[in-house]
Amino acid sequence: MICWHSFKTTKKQGDVVEQLRSASAAEISERRQYLHRILAVTSFLGKQGIPFRGHDEQESTSHNQGNFLECMKLLKTFDPFLKNYSPVSHSTYLSHFSQNEMITSISHEITGNIVKEMKEAKMYSVMADEARDGHTEQLAVCVRFVSCKGHVKECFLGLRKLERFDAQCITDTIEELLQYHTLGDLLCVAQSYDGASVMSGAVGGVQSCFRQRHREAVYVHCYAHELNLVLCHTCKAIPAASDFFGLLENVYTFFNTSLVNHTKFKELQKDLGLFASELVQLSNTRWACQVNSIKALLNNISAVLATLEGTNTPIAKGILSKLSKPKTVYMLIMFSQLLGITEGLHRYLQGERLDMGKAVEYRMSVVDTLSKLRTEAAAEEIFEKAMDICGSYNIQIPQGARHKQKRLEGFVLESSCGATPNLTSSAEFRYEKFFPCLDRMLQELADKFSGAGQKIMEGILACNPSSPTFLSEDALKPIAAHYHVTIKPEELVVAKNFMKRKMEKRGHLRHHNCLPLA
Repeated sequence: MICWHSFKTTKKQGDVVEQLRSASAAEISERRQYLHRILAVTSFLGKQGIPFRGHDEQESTSHNQGNFLECMKLLKTFDPFLKNYSPVSHSTYLSHFSQNEMITSISHEITGNIVKEMKEAKMYSVMADEARDGHTEQLAVCVRFVSCKGHVKECFLGLRKLERFDAQCITDTIEELLQYHTLGDLLCVAQSYDGASVMSGAVGGVQSCFRQRHREAVYVHCYAHELNLVLCHTCKAIPAASDFFGLLENVYTFFNTSLVNHTKFKELQKDLGLFASELVQLSNTRWACQVNSIKALLNNISAVLATLEGTNTPIAKGILSKLSKPKTVYMLIMFSQLLGITEGLHRYLQGERLDMGKAVEYRMSVVDTLSKLRTEAAAEEIFEKAMDICGSYNIQIPQGARHKQKRLEGFVLESSCGATPNLTSSAEFRYEKFFPCLDRMLQELADKFSGAGQKIMEGILACNPSSPTFLSEDALKPIAAHYHVTIKPEELVVAKNFMKRKMEKRGHLRHHNCLPLA
């Protein structure tokens, strides 16, 4: 009878093999659910850039076991599954080895998707820059391509340790990474690095070595970096500009390194009814910081001057003396206008959806705008704004030029002695400050954004229907020669007429759709 009942039970619940198989399937399902939660925590911490591990991860001695384990604890508090599930002691997947394996698996999956999209796109450009991690020099490599759906994508491809810092080693490292991801057969159309000689050298630099293997990869210096170099070189060439930005840095340091000075500044800012804001530190690598620093000082100049006047220290008196000069106020207004014109270009060049053709057009528009400022009327407007501010804070314009006798016979001077002539009229400010800085900026913009790469960028611009040089044969010749494309004038004429008819038809449909209903 016992055997008979056991036989009937197997008809309902299955035999021993089936029961073991179902139990195994249930265990596999539970482990997958458990791993799914671990994967979610790993993805979250990686996406937010949060460190995983803690200093002490022992449950018995630590009150904070690190972000990963603490997130798992928090999840267990609200997740019924984790409350009831007890993983096998040798398969908890919570050790740092398991965390690293999970991170590596995720990175391989992401990189695989990037490589798949690149192969569908069939062409790409490469960007690389060095990054130091402690005492290890690493090379960060990114790729940029257009997906099959027409979206511009810029993706991080990988980090590689640099054994040496010469051009050949850097080139070999980039090439090794591309070959590792089986991208050697794709067409690389461009390469972009910083302006260091080892990267940008036309003979022995990385760009030259890389073009030996990828002949179509035109070198493009980072436009945002070049734009920042315009200001740096302007300051080096114009001593007055260098002194001005040095003064801005001194003002920021005075108010932000001392809690007493900063507190006085905030109190006076409140008493004067100014909007609560902070001064901005200058940056050698970010153009926008220079603009924001000038704007912040202009918006808070009354509180800054009042704080300096109420502080009886030599540093405060020295900064107040320099800040309370008409030429300083003039340069505040002048650079606020000049850098304000280029601020939009800088933001556009930093964007992920950058269109190189539009970037060239944007730069040309900025140059045209700056060139039109080189008039007496524009300089007079800046002078009047500066004088209005001077009048508001009782800053007097010196009367007459300063004559100071110097006895320097027998000395060789390598720099100025610090004494500069007083400027007393609009014309003097115009010819001593405004025109030299403006001319130097225009010259630097012309020098930095020139060369073979610039000609190809102008060829890309000529492919834009809204460009005045659209399908111009002269503009297309450099890019056609670089990519070995034969230009046929007859085809250009047909293409122009085709695009013209298409644009007219689109405009007619848009006009028809805007007509009111009868």
